[in-house]
Amino acid sequence: MTRDIIDINDFTILVEEAKVNEPTIDSCTFEEPIIAVAFYGSGNVDLSVKYDTKQKEFNYTKGLALSFYANENVEFVHTVSAAKPLECLVIATTAKAIDKLPNHEGELFGDLLNQLVNPSDHYVEGPSFIMTPEMQSIVDSLFHIQYEGKTKMMFFRSQITTLLSHFFGQLALSKIENINTNEREKLNLAKDILLQHIDNPPSLSDLSKQIGLNMFKLKKEFKAYFGVPVFKYLQNERLTLAHKLIRTQEATVQEAAWHVGYDSLSSFSNAFEKKFGYRPSQIK
Repeated sequence: MTRDIIDINDFTILVEEAKVNEPTIDSCTFEEPIIAVAFYGSGNVDLSVKYDTKQKEFNYTKGLALSFYANENVEFVHTVSAAKPLECLVIATTAKAIDKLPNHEGELFGDLLNQLVNPSDHYVEGPSFIMTPEMQSIVDSLFHIQYEGKTKMMFFRSQITTLLSHFFGQLALSKIENINTNEREKLNLAKDILLQHIDNPPSLSDLSKQIGLNMFKLKKEFKAYFGVPVFKYLQNERLTLAHKLIRTQEATVQEAAWHVGYDSLSSFSNAFEKKFGYRPSQIK
């Protein structure tokens, strides 16, 4: 039985593998509260999640992707046997590290796993599903890496990122599927209106009237459909356009800021740096 812990950015990766001849109990707890996704490879190892007087059983884990929140009072118990080997990969982070995650990953956790970011018990189970063939292939490859040394770590790092992307992609798709065709058309119209008036967009109230969707549904469904709130989407589009104008020398920094609707150059520069990691004046 092996258990490796690998730190990648602000994620902690727990890799557990066990192949035994006799039935064996593998127990695991965490030293601090975590938000995590567990991916199970080959074998149908049994899993019991124990906390307080409660217990949750998983008797068919092969190919399972399971998201959860757990604090230090939760015990994860795998029952391993010759017929049920263990291959488990856990990608975990802490609530305090969510905002520090790169590439907007923290926003994805907040948007798609909100019940885990704001837990109501020692253990909270989030979305779970049987992995797609692509995800299963990635998990299998991580338990059978042929490389060594730095090349092995490079491969491992890239595959973990890809696996997490697939996981969030599946969650996003499931949300989009719940939006009917008529509402999708209205949301696309809202997007078009925002882009047509990028320097002077309508208010949420006016936008909801223009597309015929109440403001609550507009905010909720827009975020589910496009992955970000209405004005976060608008800000991203503004800054992307400004970047292009400055990069291609079609506008100065000040002109680009005005073109996309920023009255304050300092506000524009701060927002630009937060998105791209450098000031607009640093573009060559």
